[in-house]
Amino acid sequence: MSGSCLFCDIVGGTAPACVVFEDDAAMAFLDLYPVHRGHTLVVPRAHVSDLTDCPPATAAHLFVVCARLAPHIVAEVGAHGFNVWTANGKAAGQEVFHLHLHVLPRFNKDSFGLRFPESYPQEAARAELEAMAARLRTRM
Repeated sequence: MSGSCLFCDIVGGTAPACVVFEDDAAMAFLDLYPVHRGHTLVVPRAHVSDLTDCPPATAAHLFVVCARLAPHIVAEVGAHGFNVWTANGKAAGQEVFHLHLHVLPRFNKDSFGLRFPESYPQEAARAELEAMAARLRTRM
């Protein structure tokens, strides 16, 4: 896909990016609108819209790339930790519909979200969890 997908254009070399890693299956580049310095996106070269559309071997490779990059990003920017995440679907906050994993360096007491609130909900009932687990096993 090209022209209508920014990340396909970046992978194809027709849109600019500050690339930090690339191989036959993936590319990583610095986010143009970073939450923090070093915020990096890891994408498959082939267009897939989200994680459910991605071949398992490619998905695994993307996480391997994240694991390789993260300690170098943390060291480069002096971060105290990092998050790896992906948003899948508009309701989850996905804005570019080409699968991408965020490697986000984190700093003590930074103000970015992705934290469970202190008033996190009560523990779920074990029976409810068991019933849902059974339904999910059936679906798979």
